[in-house]
Amino acid sequence: QVQLVESGGGLVQAEGSLRLSCLASGTIFSISTVGWYRQTPGKQRELVATITNSGRTNYADSVKGRFTISRDNAKNTVYLQMNSLKPEDTAIYYCSMKFLHDYWGQGTQVTVSS
Repeated sequence: QVQLVESGGGLVQAEGSLRLSCLASGTIFSISTVGWYRQTPGKQRELVATITNSGRTNYADSVKGRFTISRDNAKNTVYLQMNSLKPEDTAIYYCSMKFLHDYWGQGTQVTVSS
């Protein structure tokens, strides 16, 4: 059974930085596409960034140049380095893993104050 556990969320001032981590259980991490999505109340969950098993990355336009996704297959972990944070980045951030099925973490709150 696959489980994803996020950590690293919290409260930060605008222009600050946070680093999210997501630890995956199981044996399919290294062959999966993993990524981060976010959601605010009343809105649909939206893509933040993904990284394939070959290292190809994809970012939402709103975070390009500020956020960096990376993965460590030896640690079954995907990271999201978030710099120059803005109040509009405030959301619950969810880790995802895709291999035949979609797997989701429980989410971690990121709050950016102005």
